[in-house]
Amino acid sequence: MDRRMFIRLATSGAGILALPQLFMSGMAIAAERIAKLSKTDAEWKKLLTSAQYDVLRQEGTEAPFTSPLNKEKRDGVFACVACDLPLFPSKFKYDSGTGWPSFFDVLPGHVETTTDYKLVLPRTEYHCARCGGHHGHVFNDGPKPTGLRYCNNGVALKFIADKA
Repeated sequence: MDRRMFIRLATSGAGILALPQLFMSGMAIAAERIAKLSKTDAEWKKLLTSAQYDVLRQEGTEAPFTSPLNKEKRDGVFACVACDLPLFPSKFKYDSGTGWPSFFDVLPGHVETTTDYKLVLPRTEYHCARCGGHHGHVFNDGPKPTGLRYCNNGVALKFIADKA
């Protein structure tokens, strides 16, 4: 075995040995497993307002610039209004100028995506990972660090302020 081969083996072995420490230290973030919530259509209609039901269960869209959450600036978390699953920490929110609450990232594993062809061109639609409620669409025109814009219907969210 020559010197170069020895150095390659030694450095790759050290890297492999360091992996468990990396995962145990919390530096690697894995998506948590979210338990699914299932309700009948009648149960959703009882639980939600008509506007919430239209967006979350019928994949509707609220009018832009109508959500009070556009102006929400406090520290906290934006959660699914139907099942309380946290989706977006307030530090991920930004003003996109679109008229809907917008976020540049989401809590890992808390949304699921599908392709939406309703406007002919495909768009990426996202839903709550727990209850399956439709929240909005994700676009590739957001700010750094992700370059993404999660464009959310405000009526599908509730804000939970951090305790002071």
